[in-house]
Amino acid sequence: MNIYISIFAMALTTYLIRMLPLTLFQKKIKNRFLRSFLTYVPCACLTAMTFPSILYSTNSLISGLIGFLVAIVVSLWGKSLVMVAACSCAAVFLTEQILCFL
Repeated sequence: MNIYISIFAMALTTYLIRMLPLTLFQKKIKNRFLRSFLTYVPCACLTAMTFPSILYSTNSLISGLIGFLVAIVVSLWGKSLVMVAACSCAAVFLTEQILCFL
């Protein structure tokens, strides 16, 4: 029975977080600063959640950082997302193999 209460509480919380802004703010936001701020919130939240995972998902911080840097460089070259991910994974793999020998 306790699990059902927990599931209901989580569902209610999730629903309220998504429903309240839609009901409270019905007019279009005209303030330029607030609109630009709200535009960048999803990118900032996604970055804050994924950046630590990038660095600490490998055996060492060095290989995570090298994979991240390779991903940035390859993406700046204009390559596809699949190519960026493949190059980054290859860089992490090679770095891990080199670090095993050191």
